[in-house]
Amino acid sequence: MMLGMTLQTKPEEMYRALIEATAYGTRMIIENYREHGVPVEEFFASGGISQKDPMTMQIYADVINMPVKIAGSMQGPALGSAIFAAVAAGKKDGGYEDVFEAARAMGKVKNKVYYPNPENAAVYDSLFAEYCKLHDYFGRGANDVMKRLKEYKKK
Repeated sequence: MMLGMTLQTKPEEMYRALIEATAYGTRMIIENYREHGVPVEEFFASGGISQKDPMTMQIYADVINMPVKIAGSMQGPALGSAIFAAVAAGKKDGGYEDVFEAARAMGKVKNKVYYPNPENAAVYDSLFAEYCKLHDYFGRGANDVMKRLKEYKKK
């Protein structure tokens, strides 16, 4: 759902809104972890966007208000699978004892870190409060319009 678009909304503004929406969704996940006692102290980004799109990574840092560290692999999911496979093989068969040991040996982090800009982070904090209200209003049952619209699509 995109809210606030007009006939004057430019494509680049829509693109940025989509980036911000994914960053807000990420922040929702981080906040949920924290609310339920799971500390989130570091944030790592992997994959092509993290390697090629500094604007997106800066937006993420500003929205989540945490430094964003960039993984050294373009293929984060494949590396994760390889790490777990090396642990499954076990130390005696050339693998590793546990995931932490395997990650230390196989994983890399680039020197590039995106730090939150305090002024941007303050604006995003205000916008995040609005995002949360809309998230709950449309996503948690206060208004089921999105579910009703899905039903129309099925007809």
